[in-house]
Amino acid sequence: MARCTAPVRGHRTAGAAADCPACGGGYRGYSSYSAPSYSPPARSGGSGSSSRASTRNKQPRWSKAGSSVFYTPQEVKALTPVRDKVEDLAERDLRDVFLCHAWDDRKGAAKELHDLLESNDVSVWFSEKDVDLGAPLLRAIDRGLANSRVGLVLVTPAMLKRLPKGGVADKELSALLASDRLIPIVHETTYEALRDVSPLLASRSGLDTEEESMADVAAKLAELVAL
Repeated sequence: MARCTAPVRGHRTAGAAADCPACGGGYRGYSSYSAPSYSPPARSGGSGSSSRASTRNKQPRWSKAGSSVFYTPQEVKALTPVRDKVEDLAERDLRDVFLCHAWDDRKGAAKELHDLLESNDVSVWFSEKDVDLGAPLLRAIDRGLANSRVGLVLVTPAMLKRLPKGGVADKELSALLASDRLIPIVHETTYEALRDVSPLLASRSGLDTEEESMADVAAKLAELVAL
């Protein structure tokens, strides 16, 4: 059988190919070469939401056996120091969470989060029900902060508008930022928008309702503070 001479002499010209005992006159130049077709690997899950869901495959040490709540590695990293504080304060008779929110959200997103947390057996300090009519607001807030294990900051467009103006929410936030018990909950806005208003708060990782529902966020918080 004739052997191709390409390994030795190559087929760099038509003449060289014609002289090859195996290829003979069949040389058609480089134009005869066609690159193998390539198809990118299919993404698992099919949709963007399921792709994000596939990254939520962690269960931290505080999750109960059989829990259906899953976390991203970043969420576990952000929430672990808060959980440590929760465990440190386990012997004290405290509310589970203090909910810091903009006044404009008191009957909307803040009320929704409050109700979801309470439905998960989380005790919540919420100004709408914990500040008596006529009571000094700042003093009540100070007591609420001091008597809660974890501080939640509900970051909404309304909160972003309020923070540059100062006020009660700003005082609550300052107190929470001084501790390691703070969890931002970003809702209907972004961390980029928050960074423009409060770089210090934006530096704290938390939870985001763009990635999961408010109900899922509440379920994670309930696991975090359960003792």
